[in-house]
Amino acid sequence: MSNRPTREVFPLPEGVHTVALGFGDLNGILRGKRIPASHWESACRNGIAIIGAMFAMDMTCDVWETPFAGFDNGYPDIHIFPSAPPARCPWEDGVAICLGFTEGMDHRPVPVDPRTALVRQIERARDMGFELKAGTELEFYLLDATTLRPRQAGLQVYSLLRSAEMEHVLGPLRNGLIEIGIPVEQSNPEYAAGQVEVNLHFDEALVGADRVVVFRNVVKDIAQRHGYVATFMAKPFFEQSGSGFHTHHSLWRDGVNAFADQGRLNQTGLAYLAGLQLRMAEMSIVSTPTPNGYRRRQPGMFTPINNAWGYDNRTVGLRVLEGSDSAVRIEKRDGAADCNPYYLLACELAAGLDGIEQGMVPRFAPECGDACQSDAYDPLPQSMTQALELARSSTFLKEVMGAEGRDIFIQQGEREQMFVDRQVTPVEIERYLGNM
Repeated sequence: MSNRPTREVFPLPEGVHTVALGFGDLNGILRGKRIPASHWESACRNGIAIIGAMFAMDMTCDVWETPFAGFDNGYPDIHIFPSAPPARCPWEDGVAICLGFTEGMDHRPVPVDPRTALVRQIERARDMGFELKAGTELEFYLLDATTLRPRQAGLQVYSLLRSAEMEHVLGPLRNGLIEIGIPVEQSNPEYAAGQVEVNLHFDEALVGADRVVVFRNVVKDIAQRHGYVATFMAKPFFEQSGSGFHTHHSLWRDGVNAFADQGRLNQTGLAYLAGLQLRMAEMSIVSTPTPNGYRRRQPGMFTPINNAWGYDNRTVGLRVLEGSDSAVRIEKRDGAADCNPYYLLACELAAGLDGIEQGMVPRFAPECGDACQSDAYDPLPQSMTQALELARSSTFLKEVMGAEGRDIFIQQGEREQMFVDRQVTPVEIERYLGNM
C-alpha cells in the first residue's frame, strides 16, 4: 500500500485564474510557482515539483554543493502542497496567493526545511502543555527605484505627517495584507528617513512565521507597483538606523497566559527568559545571518549589543512587557529584518523551553539604565566571523536545526563573509589609492 496521504482540495475564490503558490526558502524568501486555475485541483492532490536546492541556495539564487542537493544526487525535486485556501490579491486582478509546505518525494517532511525545525519545537512545547504565541515587528526601507535612496529627508519617527506623506503606498500595503488574512496592528515611520515599521498581530508561532514570509513578499510586490524598492536588508546605510525583526513571546496553556501572574512576569516567564539569555550569542548566526547585519550592533542605535534584560527598556536584548495578563510577554530585540523567521522562532522557542525544563533563572539583575554602556553582560557577536565560530561548536543549533540544516546555514554564512572579504571598498580606494 502507498503511504501517500489524501490531500484536501482547497476552493478557489470566484474569478481567480492564477494562484501564486510558494514557501519560505533557506533565507525565508517566498519561492514557488504560478498555477493556472485549471491545474489547481491537481496541485492540491499531487503537489507541485520544484528543485530541492531551494534549501541550499543563497539570496542571489547561487547554489552550492551539499549532501542534500548536489551533483552527486542529481539535484532532486521536492513537492510543494498548499497549506490553506488561497487568498485573493486585491493588488493583482484574478490572482490569489497561497503559502505551501514542502515534502520529499517520500511524502516525509524535508529535513533541511527551516519550517520543519519550527514544527519540531512547537510539537515539543505541545508535549509540555504549552502553545507559543508570537508577535512580530519588522522594519524595512522604502527607497526610490532609480536612486535607491529614501525619497524623504530628515528624521520623523512616528510622525503622522510623515505617515500621511507615505500613505499612498502604506495604505494599500496595510489594506492588502489585511485582505489576504494577515492582520496588521499598525504602521509608522521609523528612526530614519524612508524607514517603516509594521506590526503584525500575535498568533500561534507557526502562523506567525508563515505570515512573515508572505508579508515580506507582499511588501516588496506592492512597493514595486508604486515605484519603490522595499528592502529588508539589515543595514543599508551605515549612518542610519538598521532594520530589525523583534519577536514577542508568551506561552499559553488552556487559554491562559502561562507567563502572567496578576499582570507581572512569573517564574515560568523568567525561566523562559533565562533560556533565551543563555543562547542569544550562540544563535546569532540565525538572528543575524549576513555580515551586513552586524553593522547594526552599535550603541545608541536601539540594537542590543549584549544579553541584558529589563522591564520596558529598549536598550536591552530581552525586554519584559507587563500589564494585563494577556499582554505579559518577552520581547527579543536582536533579530535582523532579513533573518529566516522559522529558524529564528525555532531557536528562540527551544532556548526558552530549555530554560523552563532546567529551572533556569536570569543571570543578571534587570537593567534599568543604558545596557549598552555596561560591561557586566555577555556580549553578542560583533561580526559574522565571531557568530560562525560559536555556531560551528554549537550542539544547541545542531539539535534545533538538524545537523545538515545547521551545516548548510554555516556554509552560507562562510560564503557571505568570503564575498564581503574579497572586495576593495570605495572607502579604501578614496583613502589609500592616491595617498600611499
